[in-house]
Amino acid sequence: MSAELQDTLSFLLRTIGGLYIMVVLIRFILQMVRADFYNPLSQFVVKATNPLLIPLRRIIPGVGGIDIASLVLAMVLQIALVYGLFAIKGMAIPITLALVQSLYELINTVLNLYLWSLIVIAIASWVAPGSYHPALMLLNQITEPLSRRVRRVIPPIGGLDLSLMAIVLIIISLQKLLPAIFRVFLG
Repeated sequence: MSAELQDTLSFLLRTIGGLYIMVVLIRFILQMVRADFYNPLSQFVVKATNPLLIPLRRIIPGVGGIDIASLVLAMVLQIALVYGLFAIKGMAIPITLALVQSLYELINTVLNLYLWSLIVIAIASWVAPGSYHPALMLLNQITEPLSRRVRRVIPPIGGLDLSLMAIVLIIISLQKLLPAIFRVFLG
């Protein structure tokens, strides 16, 4: 297989697979924060994930209000994506490496979801304060539990909420530390 074809297939697999895994993780997060499932975007997430998630829920029940089936589905899809990307290159990897790489990718995806959600919320608060757009409402519902906890430590100063900036700095710091943490597991 030519290098160009490998690159194209890798790009397509990474993009399509990564987007679907992101949707599965969003579903997990929406359930964790008890977001509005009547929001049109929530409905899209539910309909996109139901074909794979409903059969899995028959085998893997939720525990303590946590949708374990969503996490298992995200992990299985991520492992398949890692194996697929290596297979395109004609390489095989051990299951332990695939597990560690998949866990790293899932954590990084969740951190990116929160990072970009916070950035969008911050920009929207300047451009369209008080907007009731379904996407902004959903992003607020996703990030508010975390923001509320940080606001307890860093209250608004002069009407300026610094909690979003603090969370963004924490997420970026975690993303910079994540490779080093996972290197310890690999070896």
